[in-house]
Amino acid sequence: MKIDLKAIAKVVFVTILPIVVGIAVLVLVVAWMAGVTQQKIQPGQTEVAVRKLDPGQEAKLYTVTEVSKDYVVEALGTLKAASRTDISSRVMAPIEKIMVRAGEMVSAGDVLIELDRRALEIQLSKTQRSLEAVEAALQRAESDYRRTAKLRNERIISQEEMDKRTEDLRVSRANLKHAKEAVNEAEVVLSYTTIRAPQDGTIVDRLAEEGNMARPGETLLTLYDQTSLRLEVPVMANMAVKLKPGEELTVRIDAVDKEVPARIDEIVPQAEAASRSFLVKVTVPRSENLFEGMFGRLIIPVGTRRHLCLHTDTIETVGQLQYVDVVAADNTVQRRMITTGRHGDENHREVLSGLKAGERVLKK
Repeated sequence: MKIDLKAIAKVVFVTILPIVVGIAVLVLVVAWMAGVTQQKIQPGQTEVAVRKLDPGQEAKLYTVTEVSKDYVVEALGTLKAASRTDISSRVMAPIEKIMVRAGEMVSAGDVLIELDRRALEIQLSKTQRSLEAVEAALQRAESDYRRTAKLRNERIISQEEMDKRTEDLRVSRANLKHAKEAVNEAEVVLSYTTIRAPQDGTIVDRLAEEGNMARPGETLLTLYDQTSLRLEVPVMANMAVKLKPGEELTVRIDAVDKEVPARIDEIVPQAEAASRSFLVKVTVPRSENLFEGMFGRLIIPVGTRRHLCLHTDTIETVGQLQYVDVVAADNTVQRRMITTGRHGDENHREVLSGLKAGERVLKK
């Protein structure tokens, strides 16, 4: 058998050559990524460029100062009426007319609701007729008693007959008293068909309409006294124990954008276990712009503290980071990251970290 060496050499060349070329290319790529073909930087120190304060920028320098400020805490609460009344009917009857709607102001004694009176008027008429019958029966009993007493004095009738007439008279008088009480009761029940305002206030909710059936104990209207508005605020225990009833504080109402004086009316003597807070009720002055349910802030002074004050024009914000340019004693400028806190006013802000009192920073 004759072996074709040329054919074998051709096959080996075609198979191995791509592998060799691929390995060579891979070696060159790795060498290039490793920087073999790039110029090396010799080890040593390179001077860092130092930024100097320009003479014209001295007017933009701001010195960090330490200031004292009254420290306050804001407790969040809701306006609620101390005097709130749910108005309902004392009798079951259809509603004939409702005189008010939500938002209207009423005075004590104003008619709010009229109920259907017809059934109760009939009941009153029945009791009045019963009273008339009882009065007539009493007149007969009195006449019989007088006649019997005369006959008894003449010893014409027995004592037993006299006792019977006496008992009839006593029963008739008792029946008269009962009938009068029934008439009075019917008149009182009839008066319940006119529902009046028990006090001055504002109607805040109307829960029934004309034609509905009014039932005893079922709320028809809700009335609250606007002069009794209080801000009810949960206050942390460590601050609440320092407050006293009658103490004057300040309340801010965001909805009307104003602060009003307030007085602590009540501190509920029981801490809420979940939040470790006491409920503080603060009376606010009457205002036509304040309504139940509004959000309010009780401002509680807790002392004085010192902090660093920085002008807002010196702060540069990059994302969530804040930087300032600090000018050293030799007028070199360094970029430094800081942390800020609350706004003192629209132009100043509290510095929590990154600066010291007396350092100079450059305004933008």
